[in-house]
Amino acid sequence: MPAVLNISAYLFTRIDDRETLRPLLRSRADAAGLKGTILLAEEGINLFLAGDATAVRGFVADLRADPRFAALTPKESWSEAQPFGKMLVRLKREIIRMDRPTIRPEAGRAPAVAPATLHRWLQQGHDDDGRDVVLLDTRNAFEVDYGTFRGAVDWRIERFTQFPDAAASHRDDLEGKTVVSFCTGGIRCEKAAIHLREEGIDAFQLDGGILGYFEQVGGDHWTGECFVFDEREALSPDLAPR
Repeated sequence: MPAVLNISAYLFTRIDDRETLRPLLRSRADAAGLKGTILLAEEGINLFLAGDATAVRGFVADLRADPRFAALTPKESWSEAQPFGKMLVRLKREIIRMDRPTIRPEAGRAPAVAPATLHRWLQQGHDDDGRDVVLLDTRNAFEVDYGTFRGAVDWRIERFTQFPDAAASHRDDLEGKTVVSFCTGGIRCEKAAIHLREEGIDAFQLDGGILGYFEQVGGDHWTGECFVFDEREALSPDLAPR
């Protein structure tokens, strides 16, 4: 078993004490010997951490003791070496920037599709109501180039702030279909699905993102690898580093 546990997790939840929480989380992470990045915004938390398994899971348990973070659900993978060079806790305006202030996931999520359900839809060629399923990759173009679902729609965006305009340009292509937005861990596709539903599109988010699909289903209907934002660079469908 590789020695280093890697986790990624996010949660849209109201945080009004970011300035106080920042040094507290940094101190806890340092004491546990962890490295990675934690982003704090009024809309929620996003974290990528790596270290000894007991230390990582203990940090998460302490974090989840706060009712605001009780629903935090990390996705785990392993590596032989520490993929982060330092420990950072940053304050951000958004944990994933979209520049659409009306999109507030902490006030209510878009409907989610479980990986097993999506797999069944892809196997049968339609959703449970017989409608066409459109897989919409919400990641940046360079990430998509590492790998994606076969047949997925890719608008070649360079940053997530371009997504709303791209959606407006391609709205007719999505009309009347079941759209499943997906991304690495779920954070971008959650905002994307809310935006699409506000525009009248029947959109869902892939629960847990690509990494959740890999963990629960494997690589069926996937081609290539999944880019990750650390020194591992990319993961294969068995969650092994490149």
